[in-house]
Amino acid sequence: MPPAPRVLLDGLRFPEGPRWRDDRLWFSDMHAGVVLAVDLAGRVETIVAVPHEPSGLGWLPDGRLLVVSMQDRRLLRLDPSGLALVADLSPFASFHCNDMVVDAQGRAYVGNFGFDLHGKAPVAPANLVLVHPDGRAEVAAKDLLFPNGTVITPDGRTLIVGESYGARLTAFDVAGDGRLANRRVWAQLAGGAVPDGICLDAEGAVWVASPTTNEFLRVREGGAVAARLPVDRSAIACMLGGPERRTLFLCTSRAHDPAQTGAREARIETIEVDVPGAGWP
Repeated sequence: MPPAPRVLLDGLRFPEGPRWRDDRLWFSDMHAGVVLAVDLAGRVETIVAVPHEPSGLGWLPDGRLLVVSMQDRRLLRLDPSGLALVADLSPFASFHCNDMVVDAQGRAYVGNFGFDLHGKAPVAPANLVLVHPDGRAEVAAKDLLFPNGTVITPDGRTLIVGESYGARLTAFDVAGDGRLANRRVWAQLAGGAVPDGICLDAEGAVWVASPTTNEFLRVREGGAVAARLPVDRSAIACMLGGPERRTLFLCTSRAHDPAQTGAREARIETIEVDVPGAGWP
C-alpha cells in the first residue's frame, strides 16, 4: 500500500485547476469564487476574486495570469489594474467553461461542459476552444464529451484532453499555428473510472483524477494503469510540483454540486512520487 496522502490545506469549497508556479500551488476554489496560492508550508494567499466562478489557470509568456470565468464563459487576464477580458467564449461554449491548458506561446485551450450538468440536462457534446494570444478564438475540436483536464507534451506537439463522459483520454497533434489534427483515443479508462483533472509526467504517463471511483490513476498510453492512489472522497484534479516536481498535489472533495459544497469539506493533499512532472501545465 502506498503511504497516505498528507493534508496540505482544508476548509475549501471545491478546488480545481491546480498549477505549480513560483514555488506555490495555484488553484481555483471554484465555488468560493477565488483563485488562491498555497506554499508547501500551507501559507495561503488570495490572488483574485472571480465572481462568475474561476476554473482553469495558466500564464502568458510575460507572466500574466489567465483565468477561465465559468458561468459567463470568458477568458480573463490578471493585469496590474485587475481582471481584463481576453475573449468572450460564449459563441463557442454551449454551457459553463471549465479547465484549460496554456502552451509556451500563450495559446489557451479551454473546455466547457456542453450541457447543464447540475440541472440534470441530457449529455451533449462540446467544443474545445483555442484562444490565441491576441484574443482571437476559434473551435479547436468538436464533439467532445465534456472536455476537461488537458495537458501538452514537453515538445509542444501533442495535446491530451480528458473526456469525462467518454471515460477516455483523447490526443491530438498540435500544428505550428496551434490548430489540432489527427484525433485519436490515447487511453480508454475502465472499471467505472472517468477523467477530471490530469497532469503529465516525464515518462509520458498521465495522472488522472477519477471522481467516480475516488482514486487517482497513473495511466500509460493505451490504457494500462501503472499506479492507483485511492482517497476517501472524490478525486477532482491533480498537479505535479514541488522543488523537483515529484510532489503530486491532489484536489479532493466530498461534494460536486455547488449547492452542497458550502460545508467546505474539500482540501488539497500531497504525496511524493518517483517520476517528476513534465510539459504543460
